Amino acid sequence: MEVSIIFKIAAVGIVVSILNQILKHNGRDDQAALTALAGLLIVIYWILPYILELFTTMKKLFEL
Repeated sequence: MEVSIIFKIAAVGIVVSILNQILKHNGRDDQAALTALAGLLIVIYWILPYILELFTTMKKLFEL
């Protein structure tokens, strides 16, 4: 696993939390929720290959 993915996830988390606070302060709670959802989807898109690799490794390990 690359260390850069951890920094990318942390950066997305910081940006999303800042945007969330700004949008909530301006009374746009619906857009704040969509921003949080978009951040979550981006992170899931990035880590999905690692999850698939984990399941492939586990399958090979137990020979299922």
